[in-house]
Amino acid sequence: MADDNNQPVKIGDFMVSIGAMKAWQVQDVLLEQTLGDNRIFGEIAISLGYVNDAAVKRYIDFRVTGPVSAWA
Repeated sequence: MADDNNQPVKIGDFMVSIGAMKAWQVQDVLLEQTLGDNRIFGEIAISLGYVNDAAVKRYIDFRVTGPVSAWA
């Protein structure tokens, strides 16, 4: 799925939008990557205790199927 500019929604933006992470936590993960951590965003966020597997799965599902109502 993409945003209004037809760019894929980044996982950090998605996590903030669903309330799973705060913006400062996203910045922490990105800093870890900048400092040389080669893991993907979700792996780092989980290892830091910021999100769980379910939140990462929700992002993957969103990317594959698009926005789905939580009540569907």
